[in-house]
Amino acid sequence: MNALRLIVSQGQYFAPALVFASLNIVFGTWAIYIPAIKSHLQIDEGELGTAIFFMALGTLLLISLAPRLINHLGVGRATGFGIVCFLFSFILPFSADHYIWFCTGMFLVGACAGFTDVAMNTLVSEIEKRDNIHMMSANHGFFSLGGFFGAGIGGLFLTKEVLPIQHLLVVIAVLLVVNLVFIGKYFKVSSEKLAPQTINIKLIRPILLIGIIAFFIMGTEGAIVDWSALYLEKISEAKLSWLGLGYTIFSATMAIGRFIGDAISSRFGSKRLILMGVFIAIIGFIAILLVEPILVLIGFGLVGIGLSVVIPEIFRLAGKAENIDAALAISLVSGIGFMGFLVGPVLLGFLAELSSLKLSFVTLLAFVVMSFLSALTLKNKT
Repeated sequence: MNALRLIVSQGQYFAPALVFASLNIVFGTWAIYIPAIKSHLQIDEGELGTAIFFMALGTLLLISLAPRLINHLGVGRATGFGIVCFLFSFILPFSADHYIWFCTGMFLVGACAGFTDVAMNTLVSEIEKRDNIHMMSANHGFFSLGGFFGAGIGGLFLTKEVLPIQHLLVVIAVLLVVNLVFIGKYFKVSSEKLAPQTINIKLIRPILLIGIIAFFIMGTEGAIVDWSALYLEKISEAKLSWLGLGYTIFSATMAIGRFIGDAISSRFGSKRLILMGVFIAIIGFIAILLVEPILVLIGFGLVGIGLSVVIPEIFRLAGKAENIDAALAISLVSGIGFMGFLVGPVLLGFLAELSSLKLSFVTLLAFVVMSFLSALTLKNKT
């Protein structure tokens, strides 16, 4: 909790955390309106999955360019530009009346989100090294807290006569003002100039395993963002007012886990903490697959608390990887993981179209099981 106290008490540390929160406030808003947007465009699960695939393509494009852009702009400026562009990027998919424009908007969202994700994680890494502090897990806690507020507050408007685009514009306006107030706290932060390196298998090999775990875990997180409301609606047949609760509870428990994660990590080490977290997530998915709405919500909570510690620990391990610059390693793992965050929902969309949404969540259970098996081979670092 020391990192949390540090963040809330000093603007220079709160400013990056605000970027993390802002990113997921918008994703949380998106999560609760997916059924409404899907209905408005009259598309099925497969077409929604295709649109999310375009979001993944946008991310892939920008992630390949991100290290050079960050190096050129400076990590502070890159983070500031990234979050402002991301906030505006969601306007197109929310306002689209045609499927082609919806896919175009999703591509733009993916590009802005992927770049911002790499930039903000590199920013926190640089601040940690500069000030000799540990705040990565707490910043990811703010990311989860953002999802809680985005989906939780937004869920209150689902039964009101408020158009999704109207709600989104209010969210964008508020976040834009707040971020611009704090952007000066980190805007001039720069990172050590990276030696030009071509991304190849030799460069990636030291972080390949943790990158694979990041892909599966963030793929699972992304799937819950995009499909939790539909699962509650179609599989659990939950009440309309409950549709946003799955992601809200998931984000709340994830935030709690991340705020206490740094202290637990220092005691048990990264490997044990990852294994414990993934095991809890496995139990959570079993509860979700039991379909009963109450059990589904409990399951989302367990998945949230379980997965909460995994990604921060993955970034911590990436920063300690041998024979590769820490900032570049974090950028690569962030990129691989964020691809999972976007590709996971695409896969679920196609599976839901071919069979059922329940099969899609069985696949998520397989994701976390594979993550557990992969984590068994990690070295235990603190």
